[in-house]
Amino acid sequence: QVQLVESGGGLVEPGGSLRLSCATSGFTFSQSMVGWFRQAPGKERQFVSSIDLIRQRPYYADSVKGRFSISGDYAKNTVTLVMNSLQLDDTAVYYCAAGEAVLVQGDSGEYDYWGQGTQVTVSS
Repeated sequence: QVQLVESGGGLVEPGGSLRLSCATSGFTFSQSMVGWFRQAPGKERQFVSSIDLIRQRPYYADSVKGRFSISGDYAKNTVTLVMNSLQLDDTAVYYCAAGEAVLVQGDSGEYDYWGQGTQVTVSS
């Protein structure tokens, strides 16, 4: 049974940082792609970041480049998203997603498994 469990969300002031974790199980971590997507009220779900765990290659949406950093822990089957310099527009529910046949990292339709999400609220 594939499971993705997000953690680390919360309330943070603008300019602050949060560390999101996606604990995975039920699939071969090292042969998969794991990504983060977010959805704010009234907006479509958008790509944030992902990592090709086969090639250890990270990908970032333009809006978070230079601020967010993604990494995979192969021993713990966990993907971490470190979010720095958070802005009000970063407020959203953040979802972890995984797939074993992802061809386009930023396309949510390419991912097979999804977590329940964790709320990130950036507010002063």
